[in-house]
Amino acid sequence: MTGTGAVLDRPFESSAMPEIDGAPARRDDRSRPRRPEGHGATGRDAPLYGALDLGTNNCRLLIARPSRDGFHVVDSFSRIVRLGDGLSRTGRLDDDAMERAYQALNLCAERVARKGLESTRLSAVATHACREADNGLAFIERVRVGTGLHLRIIDPVEEARLAVEGCLNLFDSKAEAILVVDVGGGSTELSWLRREDGRFRTVGWMSAPIGVVTLAERHPEPASGLDHWFETMVVDMGVALSQADVDPGLHALFTGGRAHMVGTSGAITSLAGIHLGLDRYQRSLVDGLWMSRDDCEQATETLQRLGRAGRAAEACIGPDRADLVLAGAAIMAAVQRAWPCERVRVADRGLREGLLLQRMREDRRPSRRRRNRGRSRPQPPATT
Repeated sequence: MTGTGAVLDRPFESSAMPEIDGAPARRDDRSRPRRPEGHGATGRDAPLYGALDLGTNNCRLLIARPSRDGFHVVDSFSRIVRLGDGLSRTGRLDDDAMERAYQALNLCAERVARKGLESTRLSAVATHACREADNGLAFIERVRVGTGLHLRIIDPVEEARLAVEGCLNLFDSKAEAILVVDVGGGSTELSWLRREDGRFRTVGWMSAPIGVVTLAERHPEPASGLDHWFETMVVDMGVALSQADVDPGLHALFTGGRAHMVGTSGAITSLAGIHLGLDRYQRSLVDGLWMSRDDCEQATETLQRLGRAGRAAEACIGPDRADLVLAGAAIMAAVQRAWPCERVRVADRGLREGLLLQRMREDRRPSRRRRNRGRSRPQPPATT
């Protein structure tokens, strides 16, 4: 499903951001005095929260406590499960893929139980693969019965909104516009934000039905002629991007150097790892890194020269993603051609972090009953 030109259900305003361009959302300031556990508590006395994201390619869990600047990670888990293998051809989740995902989810359930995380504070979602597959709901029910995890299938609008929310403190507050690109296994969500009166508001959104798994399956890697093969993938993604119904005035902000891109997911973090020449992946060096368009192109050229075996040997890629990483690079290249700008900020964060921040913020809000105490109940507007 592709939505174009739809405005997300609420603006992303700087007042809601955990310090734009300020401290990282995961730093734990232990110099703060402790507060009793409960709403608004931070540090070691704060309750645990969890976010579980079952995507087309990965299964990822994050467990954290609220902190002054966002949250402090207590435990994390990530495993490539390739749940969407073959989905674009058959319309169904493959038996082997479901088994891989189920085993990973079972490990997540064990970690949740071991940490004593209350089920009411665990936000668990599934995205494209379960959303599109004929047997997606049946798999979700199997997971519920077998592991006790209650996964909620979210639509592309919520997926895009959560990805943006997870990246808020990577926004350059001086930029006039920002494009957040969340490259998934089965789809790519794009969110355009514009600064208005000092606040970033989402002004456009689309979900392109192409991700790293679907693109790689559509264009198998040849033994030779990689340049032509890569260009074919870029063009394929470019056709999907041409369907975006976004204010044309935004384009000038990007070409004029007044906007920047934020890339979230392995598509951009892999390019960052290659760009930095890392012997092992280090999130502290990758998350928040600024790359130029030329940096991205040079990293892509390196990946092509390495070949599949060379990519598999790279610590920042590995054998499980060696056949997908160039599809991710092609998606990023297509976006950069359609919305040219010199600056791309790398985000090793996204949907899970958005889920955590949303849930923590909800618990900090006073209940509606307390807010409305002493007020007369407003009457609903008349309908016509």
